[in-house]
Amino acid sequence: MVDAAYQQVRQRILDNIWPPGHRALETEVALALGMSRTPVREALLRLQGEGLVEIIPRHGMRVLPVSPTDMREIYEILTALECMAMELLARRKPSDEELAPLVEATQAMEQALAQDELEKWAQADERFHAHLLELAGNRQLQATVLNYWDRAHRARMFSLRLRPKPVTSTQEHMEMVQRLRDGDTEGVVAVTRAHRERANRELLGIFERFKLAQM
Repeated sequence: MVDAAYQQVRQRILDNIWPPGHRALETEVALALGMSRTPVREALLRLQGEGLVEIIPRHGMRVLPVSPTDMREIYEILTALECMAMELLARRKPSDEELAPLVEATQAMEQALAQDELEKWAQADERFHAHLLELAGNRQLQATVLNYWDRAHRARMFSLRLRPKPVTSTQEHMEMVQRLRDGDTEGVVAVTRAHRERANRELLGIFERFKLAQM
């Protein structure tokens, strides 16, 4: 029940059903999930440890916002760790069979863009990056990246239609795949770094353009 409560609360936060700043008493969360307070309390403690909520004594919980400083720091961490994952993966020169899901995810991104379905584009983009982490073969690295990735997810989804249409991402993804296929360690790290740094600039630009203190 704790895992179920954790997954449900986490998904509501990531999908902005409970947006940044949302407050709820423990009893209100339990009622919304149709559960008792005990698993909800444990789930909220877990989510607090991941930086998604703040538990306020006698006042329940508050969904934590993401500030421009948070986003810059998160993207710096994601960039460094994903470059490391790419280096680990490129060293062993993955097969075409291993890389096939990456190609499929990129094709799904292109199709979603052609149909102007940005939510589907974002889902395919996340599948691409999640599979890369899995292929890298370092479970601790994967878990760390996914933790920070969750914290960035809400801001990415919030800003999806405020950013330039992400046509560049599919091109960069295919370049990553080719460099991985070639075992080009330095090349794939360079492309990954540029890919993440560009996304960071675009997202921070939205904070500045719309005078947002948080997302």
